[in-house]
Amino acid sequence: MSATSSNGVVYDPRTALLVVDFQNDFADPEGSLSVAGAEDIVPALNDEIERARQAGAAVITTQDWHPPETPHFVPQGGKWPPHCVRETWGAELHPDLRVPPDTPRVRKATGEEDGYSGFTVEHPQTGAQAGTGLEELLRRAGVERVVIVGLATDYCVKETALDAIRLGFDASVRRSGVRAVEVEPGDGERALAEIEAAGIHVVD
Repeated sequence: MSATSSNGVVYDPRTALLVVDFQNDFADPEGSLSVAGAEDIVPALNDEIERARQAGAAVITTQDWHPPETPHFVPQGGKWPPHCVRETWGAELHPDLRVPPDTPRVRKATGEEDGYSGFTVEHPQTGAQAGTGLEELLRRAGVERVVIVGLATDYCVKETALDAIRLGFDASVRRSGVRAVEVEPGDGERALAEIEAAGIHVVD
């Protein structure tokens, strides 16, 4: 069984849809690190989730799951305002995202580490890296291809895509299913260009 998305992506049991960090602190306008236009892509994400599920493809979400204090946050010397603190509203998936209750959730950056990629985390001070368990989850399911949507294009989406291809997965990013933080104007388009240059498919 397979199904073709409106963007030409073919879903089947060897494909997984990765919905990256579509959490309240990023996706809701009231979130502490709100991404402009994030709520606009909810219909596209829900359509993609439904197509993937109908074709027997895995659907997996990732979530930042930070402790209240971490070197990732400005008060502790990091780059970002506090966000996605575990067990808070901001860390939960956006309520309009239609994912079944049994959808696997990969929670990352649960300690002091940065968690930009859905696959790996890295300590901002020591550089020590560790896996999140996502690669193992995909391997056990026999997944060969991943389609990536979510937030944000210039950080977690980009790093997840780059890790996916580094680990040997065929990877696609859906342009209309992502939005960028844009710390600097143009960061989103620069991220998509970097993704394409790495051999990752960028589709509408």
